[in-house]
Amino acid sequence: MIVVWTSSKFSEIVIKIITTFFFVGYLPFIPGTFGSIAGVFLFFLVNNNVFILSLLTSSFLLLGFLLSGSAERILKQKDHRFIVIDEVSGMLLSLLFIPYDLKLVIIAFFLFRILDTLKPYPAGRVQNIQGSIGIMGDDIIAALYTNIILQLVSRGLLKL
Repeated sequence: MIVVWTSSKFSEIVIKIITTFFFVGYLPFIPGTFGSIAGVFLFFLVNNNVFILSLLTSSFLLLGFLLSGSAERILKQKDHRFIVIDEVSGMLLSLLFIPYDLKLVIIAFFLFRILDTLKPYPAGRVQNIQGSIGIMGDDIIAALYTNIILQLVSRGLLKL
């Protein structure tokens, strides 16, 4: 059997690779959590350079918005569990401009996962929107809440 590669097949593969974060999303057990762990791993790689961390975070957010809606159509399911670019982006955003401290990274991970699961207002409403906004939006909201809490904790304005 001969497989003919078309540009659409190639683009589908590229979209799957990026939105599943190199197929991390295909892990059979809690792919969103593993996507968040991948975000923490990326943070550890670049945490000593805020410019690169900002660029990486922005890039993943942009790619998530550009591609996750297409991934949803390719996978034929709304916010398919294989799509984890939202968790990777959310974790990076959670840690952006936070002073490097292992305790804060651990708190960020658990806080982000809890908020991503609980979907505090308006995350639950945003998640119901079709396409990229629905996929990325709830995680961005959870990440912003996480980042705000960690900013307050790191400045001593809030005790956890």
